[in-house]
Amino acid sequence: MKNTALSSLPAAASQAERSQLKIVIVGHVDHGKSSLVGRIFHDTGSLPDGKFESIQKMCERRGMPFEYSFLMDALQAERDQGITIDTSQIWFKTAKRDYVIIDAPGHKEFLKNMISGAASSEAALLVIDAKEGVREQSKRHGYLLHLLGVQQIAVAVNKMDLVGYSEIRFREIEREFTEYLRGIGVKPTYIIPISAREGDLITEKSANMPWYKGPSVVEALDLFAASPKLHQQALRFPVQDVYKFDERRIIAGRIEAGTLSVGDELLFSPTNKVARVASIESWPARSDITSASAGQSVGITLDEQIFVERGNVISHKKSAPLLTNIFKAKLFWLGKKPLAVGNRYKLKLNTSEGTVEVKTIDTVVNTDDLSHTEIQTVERGAVAEVTFRVKGLIALDDYANNVKTGRFVLLEDFHPVGGGIISMKDIPDQRSEIHVKSTNIHEVDYRITSTQRDYANGHKGGVLWFSGLSGSGKTTLAQELQRHLFAKGYQVYVLDGDNIRGGLNSDLGFSPRDRQENIRRVGEVAALFANAGVIVITAFISPYRADRYKARAAAQNTFHSIYVKADIKTCENRDPKGLYKKARAGEIKDFTGISAPYEEPENPDLTVNTATNSIEESVALLLNYVEQNLVDPVRNHSNKLSDYVAAEI
Repeated sequence: MKNTALSSLPAAASQAERSQLKIVIVGHVDHGKSSLVGRIFHDTGSLPDGKFESIQKMCERRGMPFEYSFLMDALQAERDQGITIDTSQIWFKTAKRDYVIIDAPGHKEFLKNMISGAASSEAALLVIDAKEGVREQSKRHGYLLHLLGVQQIAVAVNKMDLVGYSEIRFREIEREFTEYLRGIGVKPTYIIPISAREGDLITEKSANMPWYKGPSVVEALDLFAASPKLHQQALRFPVQDVYKFDERRIIAGRIEAGTLSVGDELLFSPTNKVARVASIESWPARSDITSASAGQSVGITLDEQIFVERGNVISHKKSAPLLTNIFKAKLFWLGKKPLAVGNRYKLKLNTSEGTVEVKTIDTVVNTDDLSHTEIQTVERGAVAEVTFRVKGLIALDDYANNVKTGRFVLLEDFHPVGGGIISMKDIPDQRSEIHVKSTNIHEVDYRITSTQRDYANGHKGGVLWFSGLSGSGKTTLAQELQRHLFAKGYQVYVLDGDNIRGGLNSDLGFSPRDRQENIRRVGEVAALFANAGVIVITAFISPYRADRYKARAAAQNTFHSIYVKADIKTCENRDPKGLYKKARAGEIKDFTGISAPYEEPENPDLTVNTATNSIEESVALLLNYVEQNLVDPVRNHSNKLSDYVAAEI
């Protein structure tokens, strides 16, 4: 068993000074990732006692040649299939520091497993077969590493023994892949020719490739920076959980960037609450800790009891993250179903979770030649630039400013379906739109404002009061409009005779006075819905202007008069419930349009003529009205929101 001395590495650091680095290893299937990892563990003497011998015996029992990949691929299914199907994490160490190396699958079907491995890594080792050269999957992995915010990338050109250790072949691959990475704004830190099988340039120089003057793989790993300068950046402390010990409430999490100290005034996003650090807690308990910085997992207590929950982001007031309900992203899509405009997904950003809706698909990128196309869906394995709307406000950063809080993962049905990096270019900070409450009051005094509801829902609350003759199509349009708005993620509900007369107004008959009371109650209930931020659609004949005026007065500026217009002949021809026939026969007294008047709305906010428009055309008019009057005002709230928001959302 070979155990190479790492004489070229820096002198061993003391245990207190040792750092840890997470490395993900990726590449096209069969390019030798697992073999390289196995060789690293073997040649650095990091294998547990007896591990090498046990794998040798396993190979002998199965009648198969020894493979270094078996040192990494520990799962039975992986040995049988000869491919890595899930990420595996193993710890090893050099004279300089400790490592967690994540072997991610290269097969196209397992890309989502690679995302989970790469998303938490600080550096990457990308493997390319010297004989096969740069493949589509190699480029895809390079682009994906960029999207996931991995900035330190070493490229290992493996199996150099199969091409006679040719410098010419190595330089061809080096030039091709460097040009590709440069096209996406990535500069590889090192490109190293190796042979995992023969052990060339794994831990030391190779006599087979004297023309190569750079570091070996392990030397390159030791030259990577661990969390470069994160402690010097603005404080970002996502809340993992809140624990109660004795009378203390300890807010726990990992500091992703920056430094905090006892006595610091902290801002909690997105709530905008403020408090000071009373103490910093650690395990095992110590009382002398007065500060903590990036990379540390700690707990803090506050000088006052404010409500804090998982997903909140802690920062200093002068360097707070952005608050927004919209962001652009470069996204790598892995879902079995294509990503499409209007679809909703669960967003995971650090410890926070929320719902996002796809507003626009701006471009789809061909990862092979970096060309851009404009299409309406993003298929599995594609890269796209997408604009998302968040349900409520979320705290985040542009990836260019903070890689930790500027990258995210999307889930659908609890499975990861995509990941990417955030761009806030031309999108303003919406923090100024939310008033910062005083913290010197009791928790129950905090109120939810209409602006907060608007941002949370992505639209204003409102009453869409549908009025028209029986048979004009009020209920049909109300239900269709509700279906479309709900699909967009809006809070919407329909009030009509079926759900009102059966409960709230079950004590009312159909006399003129009872009909007036029926409409009055509907108007008051609809106004409450609107105040709660819901788009409520009412479908009632409401034949009298005076009754509609009362409904408008109850809802005030959230009331929208929608006249569903159809002449009496059209309505009578439709007669879906046979009411006109009964009214003509005298079986129904005071029937609107036949024996009772209908007072058409004066200056309605929108008229939808169902006698001339189809259901689809009518719904399109209604959707356009809702977007212009209830959705766009939220998107373009105040003059502080840029032209981008108005143009792109």
